[in-house]
Formats: sequence, C-alpha cells, structure tokens
Amino acid sequence: MKGRYLAYTSNIILMVGLDLSCNNLVGDIPVEITSLVNLKNLNISYNRLSGNIPEKIGFLGSLESLDLSCNQISGEIPSGFSDMTMLSKMNLSYNNLSGRIPTGNQLQTLIDPASSYIGNKYLCGPPLSRNCSGPKVFGGDLDEHQAEARFFYLGLAAGFILGLWVVFVAFLFCKRCRVAYFQLFDKLLCAIQAFMACDSSGC
Repeated sequence: MKGRYLAYTSNIILMVGLDLSCNNLVGDIPVEITSLVNLKNLNISYNRLSGNIPEKIGFLGSLESLDLSCNQISGEIPSGFSDMTMLSKMNLSYNNLSGRIPTGNQLQTLIDPASSYIGNKYLCGPPLSRNCSGPKVFGGDLDEHQAEARFFYLGLAAGFILGLWVVFVAFLFCKRCRVAYFQLFDKLLCAIQAFMACDSSGC
C-alpha cells in the first residue's frame, strides 16, 4: 500500500497485513488498530510515532509478526503481549520503552529475542542482561533527598556556630564562667599527665 491512498470501509476487519513503515507518521498509535483481529503482519517501523503502546494490543491474537522499531514510543510494554500466542517475530528496538519486559507464552520463543529490545535503555529483565532488582530512583525524589540533606547540614553548621557564639559571650561577660572553665581545663590536664606518668612507670 506504499505510495497509495486507500479508502477502507467495513471490510477493514478482514485485513491480514498492514505495512505503514517509513512514512514519517507522527502521534500516538491509534487504539483502533487493535480491532484488526485477523491481522497477521503489522509493520509501522521507521516513523515518528510516540506515546504508549495500546493496552489492548493483546487483542491481535492472530498476529505473527510485529515491527514497531525506530519510533519514539515510550512507557512500559503492555502485559497483553503475552496473549498473542501466534507471535513469532517482534521488533520493538530503538524506542524509549521502559520497565520490566513481560514474559509468557510466545514471548519466550521469539526469534532472536534480545535484539527485539535493543536501543531501549530503560528496559530490564530477560532476555536482556539488565536486571530489575534495583529500586527505582526518580529525578523528583532524588532532588527532594538532596534538598533535605542540604537543609540538615546547614542546620548543623548554624547550630555549631550558635553554640560557639554562646560560649564566647559567656566567657566575655561572665568572670566566674571563665574561672570555672580554666579550673576544669587544669584538672583535666593534670589527670592526663598523671595517667601518662603512671602508664610509663608501669603502676
């Protein structure tokens, strides 16, 4: 159908093959495409499609080959992929997909499964070597933790400076405080000297 404009009527549901690749298409994948339940081959690669893969993709139970590669599709791979029991070839490479790769049924028997997902740096789980065990850290949460840590250390520094200022003011205006401090310091120094002398003499 490349290079032609076709008008489809009610018999569109009987379509078994659809190739819209390399057409510079933009926007989301229309959810209506999942009503083509007799479709065996679907290729919409090399466009500029964005948004998420329709959740109802699993309705395409007769699909044998699916190519969504080289677009700007984002979000997670719907679990409905495991419902496509006839699927043998699939290519989702070079998009912006994320999350855990679903498993089950035909997804376990795809031809060259690892290459189906390359170019999606936020995908994880088999057949990729990138595991999903690590906790998710989102930019907003990271910024919030950094802000909390910054306020904590600023408060700590302010408290330390305030404490030094209180001690300084006390020494400056309270003669008894100065005398008591130096007496305590002398006693501590004498105790340290006595301990060192005792330790060196073996007492």
